[in-house]
Amino acid sequence: MSENQNLLAEQRRSLILDEVRRRGGVRVNELTRKLGVSDMTVRRDLDALARQGVLEKVHGGAVPVVEASSHEPGFEAKSGLELTAKEDIARAAATLAAPGTAIALSGGTTTYALAQRLLDVPDLTVVTNSVRVADVFHVAQRSSGTRQGAATVVLTGGVRTPSDSLVGPVADQAVAALHFDVLFLGVHGISPEAGLSTPNLAEAETNRRLVQSARRVVVVADHTKWGTVGLSSFASLDQVDTLVTDAGLPVEARAEIGEHVRLVVAGEPVSSGGGESGTDI
Repeated sequence: MSENQNLLAEQRRSLILDEVRRRGGVRVNELTRKLGVSDMTVRRDLDALARQGVLEKVHGGAVPVVEASSHEPGFEAKSGLELTAKEDIARAAATLAAPGTAIALSGGTTTYALAQRLLDVPDLTVVTNSVRVADVFHVAQRSSGTRQGAATVVLTGGVRTPSDSLVGPVADQAVAALHFDVLFLGVHGISPEAGLSTPNLAEAETNRRLVQSARRVVVVADHTKWGTVGLSSFASLDQVDTLVTDAGLPVEARAEIGEHVRLVVAGEPVSSGGGESGTDI
């Protein structure tokens, strides 16, 4: 992997984090050999990841942070993670939004990336409980003026969470009164046993209402969400129609997910539950 001298910092750090999580810890000298970079570069990367709270530095290396199921990272902390994967997922998921339909986007950094890809899809009605997602459309309209085909955005009220989602009774009531064609749902964690989960109890209830109000549910989540379990489950895998993820998802996880939902791996052929093949994204 000596060619990794030229990797972007974001790509190196993603590889480092995957290695730490997969092995339960790594040493600096192992990473320098694997990535083909200097000790100083690796230590800078570890410092950056430690500041984001996703790993813990120890003497000579790093270990993963073991988070409580109730721990909820803020939007800024999550926004710097798996950037390439989120962009790939957003690009693939955007093809599932048909012009002229009513869609919903939940809170999260992946749905935030998706919102930016949806700006060119005409005549959408967008329901969201994410302040950040709503701002994407607001800024686009403010900078370009009122244009034909611009999205109509409905922002629910509610109490703001650390991830800048609006939740609680006000949000739940607003969502329950609406119906949309497709829900694009970001998640904290996915597992066969717990299904979709979040560390925030109020957000779990709002997400539950979003799922109930949607004709189709599309989960957008990078591979690091697989196997993570938050405090509260709000949907089973059988309630999901499509999961859009990235190429980092392990083969065994793909097989397990494919028993329940249509799986879209960004940049790879589309497969449906039961192992059937589809078209390319």
